[in-house]
Amino acid sequence: MEASTENDRVAIRVLGLGNEILADDAFGILAAREVEHAYGAQVEFRCSSSAGFGLLDDLLGATRLLVVDTIITGSAKPGTVYVFTSDQVDTAPGGSPHFLGLFEVVELARRLHLPVPEQTTIIAVEAADSTTAGGPIHPDVLSAIPEVVERAGQRLGIGSPGRIERYENGLPMASQNLLA
Repeated sequence: MEASTENDRVAIRVLGLGNEILADDAFGILAAREVEHAYGAQVEFRCSSSAGFGLLDDLLGATRLLVVDTIITGSAKPGTVYVFTSDQVDTAPGGSPHFLGLFEVVELARRLHLPVPEQTTIIAVEAADSTTAGGPIHPDVLSAIPEVVERAGQRLGIGSPGRIERYENGLPMASQNLLA
């Protein structure tokens, strides 16, 4: 890992998190790719299945970060979209290097004076199942992609993508086979 300099920094990075073989957990990566399709010329994109310190390379060098991921709260139906910023999330006290999440890694990097995002926005979608290997993405989770693309443009201040031709019946055409 090479430390970025201020001159290497990008204005906006979209980071899709998830694991493409774990049912709904693939959502963050698929949705980030759709955001890239809609706004690619204006933002830098990365996708990752890393966690903890493995996320550090994906964070360094961006001034603003938009993360797309899934969440399981158990209090909403699958496909519910949440938008929040890092300052709205409390990190767990008494952290352990074995249980570092995105926010703990950002905080640690700040303390080390590394060039991490000044602003982080998370768009998370309620998942139904993020653990079944080879499982399909729940249809309600997959159908949240158009809303996530729209909200990403709003949060990043780059407007609406307009009609996205890659969608059919509310689903990305490239993802239709994931419902089988």
